[in-house]
Amino acid sequence: MLQILYGWEAQDASALTEHAKEALRYRRVSPRYRPHIERLVGALNENMEQIDRSITASMPNWRMDRLAVIDRCILRIGVAELMLFDDIPPLVSIHEAIQMAEKYGSEESPRFVNGVLDAVYRSLSPDP
Repeated sequence: MLQILYGWEAQDASALTEHAKEALRYRRVSPRYRPHIERLVGALNENMEQIDRSITASMPNWRMDRLAVIDRCILRIGVAELMLFDDIPPLVSIHEAIQMAEKYGSEESPRFVNGVLDAVYRSLSPDP
C-alpha cells in the first residue's frame, strides 16, 4: 500500500483509486492482502481531507507540504486506520506505521511518525 500511495503522490495526475487500480494491475499482491489494500485506498480516497486535517492538527509546527513524501504517506495510512478501521487495534496501526518508517523513512522518521500518530490517537480517544 505504501508504494501505491507514494507513487500517487509522485505522479499526482490521477485519482487515487484509478492510480491504485493501475498499480495493482502490474504488481503481484497476495490475494489475502488485496481486500485490505482496496479498503484502505477507498478510505483514503473518500476521507483524505479529514485525514490530512487530523495530521496537521497533531503537528502544530509543521505543514503537510514540508513533510518528506514517505513520512506523509505513512502518516496518512496510519491515521486512516486509526480513524476509520475499528477492526484494527490502534496500537497495531501505530506499531506498523513505525515499522514502515524504520524501513523506508529517514533516521528521524520512526520517532516523528510515532509522535504524530500518538497525538492523533489521543485526540480520537474519549477522555478516561
